[in-house]
Amino acid sequence: MTLSFTSLGLSEARIRHLEKIGFTAPTPIQAQAIPHLLSGRDVVGLAQTGTGKTAAFSLPILEQIDVNINAVQALVLTPTRELAIQVFQSVKTFTDDRRFKVLPVYGGQAIDLQISRLQRGVHMIVGTPGRVLDLLNRGELRLNKLNWLVLDEADEMLNMGFIQDVEKILSQSPPDRQTAFFSATMDPTIRELAAKFLRSPVTVSIEQPKAAPAKINQIAYMVPRGWSKARALQPILELEDPESALIFVRTRKAAADLTRQLQAAGHSVDEYHGDLSQSQRERLLLRFRQRQVRWVVATDIAARGLHVEDLSHVINYDLPDSVESYVHRIGRTGRAGKEGTAISLIQPLDKRKLRDIERHVRQRLELGTIPTRAQIEARYLEKLQNQVREALVSERLASFLPIVAQLSEEYDMRTIAAAALQMAYDQTRPAWMRTDQGFADEPCFDEPKLRPDIGSPKPKPVKRDKPAPSKSMTPKP
Repeated sequence: MTLSFTSLGLSEARIRHLEKIGFTAPTPIQAQAIPHLLSGRDVVGLAQTGTGKTAAFSLPILEQIDVNINAVQALVLTPTRELAIQVFQSVKTFTDDRRFKVLPVYGGQAIDLQISRLQRGVHMIVGTPGRVLDLLNRGELRLNKLNWLVLDEADEMLNMGFIQDVEKILSQSPPDRQTAFFSATMDPTIRELAAKFLRSPVTVSIEQPKAAPAKINQIAYMVPRGWSKARALQPILELEDPESALIFVRTRKAAADLTRQLQAAGHSVDEYHGDLSQSQRERLLLRFRQRQVRWVVATDIAARGLHVEDLSHVINYDLPDSVESYVHRIGRTGRAGKEGTAISLIQPLDKRKLRDIERHVRQRLELGTIPTRAQIEARYLEKLQNQVREALVSERLASFLPIVAQLSEEYDMRTIAAAALQMAYDQTRPAWMRTDQGFADEPCFDEPKLRPDIGSPKPKPVKRDKPAPSKSMTPKP
């Protein structure tokens, strides 16, 4: 039996609006949480990101908020500004009542602007703990009319050290409020917090994905001994040529360094981490979604709230510390029935992590070898061949025929075609192939095949191919 929003207790007006924006059936977490929240129960919801948690807690709140009361009646706490903005935008889409006012508050945006909005009247706040606490301490945010408080991504609150701030906010809110915690995992600290601040909560849970989605092709590449990760990544990117990719690194410095190296190699890439201002993050996110930037190098925390449709690749430049984070990362690709690719760079010390990941996702990851120059050149030639086929049916082709006719009086037609292809190929292939240099001025990529299960062989001197003698176009006899 297929569930509907009607069976959950939502109003007809709300259901009509949901249908208008394309919401026809609830997700499992929505089906379980919404009835309890509508009935006034406190809720602990266990579900991964991307399962529809935002609608699960915001739809019941929207059903019950009184827009005639000009005061903050609902507060949603999120660990990052990106997630606050994402939740804020989602909440706005769930209602067509222009009287309803929701405000995102977070660091990085002028607090005076947020205070001004609060003074004009707001029904719902979505914010980060630090900024919410700052507004409370200034006396600009009052919670005396608060009826609902939601803690979203509670496990990330713990990981980022926000639990003490969260406790202070909970302590300053009315004791008779309705409270909901949503988290991907139930850490003991989160459990203690729920026991302290929630009233006889009901726990709703959807089955945690133990295995990665079947539509994701997972590949692990062992970084050869003596190679940097950046050097190993370059030929992989050249061969894969991702349409759009998130490249996960551990630190802000790693994001900045790798982005700089990839940009120097001519790639469309930018960095996304905590050192960027809010306006910089928003501009980058817009450019990424509009495909003005193909790849983004990001830290895990910054990437919370960074969601892009049709993401073709996820690359684990640095493996995450937990297998749950690995599944969460790669789950950003291969959505809506489409195929995706997840690539992980592995070093000898990562072998235990790799085994843990394989046990968790219940499959062996494909073990790839670093692509060689010959493989990459073959891919570029194949790409060029496809471009030529497209050009042969182009309307612009006729404008070049007089040039061909003139050249054919001196040269063989095959020679003319080959020369044109050589010119096009030299313009499209990457700089390292034109200059016989590797990534970051290192040698080319030809290396022996590696078996990650037994480690890397000792490095051998790289033999460079002798340059072929240049052949000039031969005139017709």
